[in-house]
Amino acid sequence: MLLEKINSPQDLKPLSLEQLTLLAGEIRHRLIEVVAQTGGHLASSLGAVELIIALHYCLNTPQDKIIFDVGHQAYAHKLLTGRNLNFSTLRQYQGLSGFPSKDESAYDPFTSGHSSNAVSLGLGLACARDLLPKPEQFRVVAVVGDGSLSGGLCFEGLNNAGHLKKDILVVLNTNELSIAPNVGAISNYLNKIISLPVYNRFHDNLEKFLINRGPRGGRLLKLMAKFEEGLKGLFVPGMLFEELGFRYFGPIDGHDLGALIRTLKNILNIKGPRILHIVTKKGKGCSFAENDPIKFHGIGAFDALTGEVKVKKVIGMAKSYTEVFGAKIARLGQVHNRIIAITAAMPEGTGLNKFRDCFPERFFDVGIAEGHAVCFAAGLAKQGFKPIVAVYSTFLQRAYDQMLQEISLQKLPVIFALDRAGIVGEDGVTHQGIFDLAYLRTIPHFVIMAPKDGAELEAMLELALELERPVAIRYPRANVNLEENVAVPLRLGKAELISQGKDFTLIALGSMVEPAREAVAKLNAEGVTGNLVNARFAAPLDLELFKNLAAETKLVVTVEEGIRNSGFGSAVAQELNQPVLRLGLPLEFIEHGSREKLLEKYGLTGLGIAASIRRGLKING
Repeated sequence: MLLEKINSPQDLKPLSLEQLTLLAGEIRHRLIEVVAQTGGHLASSLGAVELIIALHYCLNTPQDKIIFDVGHQAYAHKLLTGRNLNFSTLRQYQGLSGFPSKDESAYDPFTSGHSSNAVSLGLGLACARDLLPKPEQFRVVAVVGDGSLSGGLCFEGLNNAGHLKKDILVVLNTNELSIAPNVGAISNYLNKIISLPVYNRFHDNLEKFLINRGPRGGRLLKLMAKFEEGLKGLFVPGMLFEELGFRYFGPIDGHDLGALIRTLKNILNIKGPRILHIVTKKGKGCSFAENDPIKFHGIGAFDALTGEVKVKKVIGMAKSYTEVFGAKIARLGQVHNRIIAITAAMPEGTGLNKFRDCFPERFFDVGIAEGHAVCFAAGLAKQGFKPIVAVYSTFLQRAYDQMLQEISLQKLPVIFALDRAGIVGEDGVTHQGIFDLAYLRTIPHFVIMAPKDGAELEAMLELALELERPVAIRYPRANVNLEENVAVPLRLGKAELISQGKDFTLIALGSMVEPAREAVAKLNAEGVTGNLVNARFAAPLDLELFKNLAAETKLVVTVEEGIRNSGFGSAVAQELNQPVLRLGLPLEFIEHGSREKLLEKYGLTGLGIAASIRRGLKING
């Protein structure tokens, strides 16, 4: 087993091409074996195996830097950088992160879980490098996927890198674009020619000679550049990158280790900004991942032989909040022909695939471009449509300015469906949706809602369509019990009083209503009683109810699945102008682990909430 002998990238250097090819097979087997147990981003990582081997073979990491855009294609990178023995702990509590992590390895310059930022990060490193003494200098490689090119930040980085002419290599890994058929003999032959040292020495020397010829030489230089650009343009899609100031190489087969290594060795010694374009297949080497790369992009535990997903047993009939949202939006679309659904490259993840299939003309996937999605929704709302932007909570952070300027300032009725709000779990620090309540509260005119179950989610969507102002509805990555899915009357800013008592007032928001109910039941059994409120709204607050209940009890407690600082509890304390015991998450990045484990750790279970109330009332129990 070759993989067992790889403790660092230096162990790759003595291996032959044949051995490296065998190693790629072993890595794929290891990826499938572990991800089948832990879940994770399988298809993308399987597609990048040869690329990662070639990069570490040709570079001197960790002195040389590899920055992965997003990072869910980096599992092979973890295996080759001393993390193979612990790889079975992938995405588990206190185990290896599912993304590159600066706290985990010197080979990970950044913790990267969001998209389109690798070129900008790499350019910053390159500029810093050029200010260092010669012995401390290094090479910089940014690995981006074709999805990252849909994000404006990536083009901002490319534009600036081309302008500054810094030495940086961008590897563009594509697997779905129409340019894929250009992989072939002619393209490979041209790529081999233009990446050879002898060609580039000739290119550089001719360029210097022509520059020294004065005005005539300048004209000839332009002709030479046009000729080379036109020649490559006949066969390869590199003209866009050339215009941005990059030397373009490719596309080449991203699974041909020999071609990758030869090309990398050549172009790593070329000065200036360069693009190496490779074409790979998502799920490479795993038939079910190749056949369904969307499903196996991010997957739970599955059978390693068949690909069949292992479904956790759930008591009673249950669906996820995402499924409830998707089904409700599809039904509402039949009644309201002015509903427009928008997603940022996540139609299946957000549940909008049902709406897309029913109303393709009213569905828009804008790519990994959340800021654009929000601006785009503003334009639709301005013309009287009802845009619904469905997005994971963590990714909406990328559009904060647009929510302020294009939505709130214009007072436009755009609906934001924030999936994965709160603890997401195994995807870890970059994906926990714990900041939305705090920053949404800073934006004027917004209505902020959080349902306690599927019925409330449906009712909140109906209410949002009636309102002529921006609305955010946040809901967790969790299941709802459909047996309790009954019609819920809602009025703007009005909470629900679930039960009453004399000792405390517990105001719970959204996903915390059920554990709050459990806490009250436990305390009631001990003779300690209190008011339980389902807040429903984080803005506007039901201040009349809250003030009346607070006046009757010794302790006011709020509980939310978000950071305590500036969140829902802070809003209640500020408006009541009295001490409030605020339960929630600390102001820090929450590590990866199961949602259940993390909620328990931070005291957001029935037992944890009850214990906090006892302490608040100075009752031991």
